[in-house]
Amino acid sequence: MQWSNAKNFSHHIVSIRFNVKITMKAKVLLILFIILFTAGIGVSQQKYAIVIHGGAGVMSRQSMSAERMEEYRAKLEEALMKGETLLKNGASATDAVVETIRILEDSPLFNAGKGAVFTSSGTNELDASIMNGSDLNAGAVARVTNIKNPIMAARLVMDNSEHVFLSSEGASEFARKEGLEIVKNKYFFTPARYESLKQLQKKERNRNQADNTGTVGCVALDIHGNLCAGTSTGGMTNKKYGRIGDSPVIGAGNYADNRTCAVSCTGHGEYFIRLAVAKDISAMMEYKNMNVGDASREAIKKLSTMGGTGGVIALDTQGNVVMEFNTSGMYRGYIKSSGEKEIAIFANE
Repeated sequence: MQWSNAKNFSHHIVSIRFNVKITMKAKVLLILFIILFTAGIGVSQQKYAIVIHGGAGVMSRQSMSAERMEEYRAKLEEALMKGETLLKNGASATDAVVETIRILEDSPLFNAGKGAVFTSSGTNELDASIMNGSDLNAGAVARVTNIKNPIMAARLVMDNSEHVFLSSEGASEFARKEGLEIVKNKYFFTPARYESLKQLQKKERNRNQADNTGTVGCVALDIHGNLCAGTSTGGMTNKKYGRIGDSPVIGAGNYADNRTCAVSCTGHGEYFIRLAVAKDISAMMEYKNMNVGDASREAIKKLSTMGGTGGVIALDTQGNVVMEFNTSGMYRGYIKSSGEKEIAIFANE
């Protein structure tokens, strides 16, 4: 209701002849109440929340230095604060998810963007996806080698193309036409990731969970009540044959629906694809009337039964947060409009 209409309405109300005597003070209070109430009709909810992950896997306090732990916590904090600032100021969940993930993509700490792992041929191939809960629109890119921030490319696919999923050279061509920053593949080179590849290829170590994990993701609820989920990854160390994991696959590594939840996954992608984990969580909420926590725990239980490892972050439209995993740790954190906040790395933390 417009302000002018509210004033007319309040004037009309107090002009009605009552059988009881109303004092001038009571009239003023009534007018103020009606104006404030009617002016507030249609105002968006002020509740918001944002959740992030930076990969799940084998990690322990004993094997991680205090300095490295602080690096991870500081970067998670930076990403969360960026997203929260946007949400607090009325930005869409989509904008918050993209900008938050960009910070994680630009950090060599995570297996996404700058810190992506290497393929068997010694190159970096990146995947990303995003989905809006309000209209189920989605965008994804896979096997891109020169897009600095794949999550931005996924967002542009969602917003500016007739397609949902672009890959390889086609995705890069689209990103270039859309004005995204294009870099040489060597931009993604980090010594630690390259050494990890060489050790694996020389059989100096066995494959472990760290070779399958490290994906980053974000789910957000904005003040308008809309959900969004985004996921970005460098994939699996020493991957061959153009392998694509779950991260860019809508329903497997990423999903959002305002009727249920927003989900981003991290872990051994082959299992997440086979189980369609992200969609499964939403489906259990929709068809079995489960809450987001129970649905997420059930999904991880299914993953464990099959022998898969990893985790999920999830969020519903009430701001209920889930960070569930079956490994010894998951880089994770959340902030809610209530002021509630958490940043953690290890299990039982």
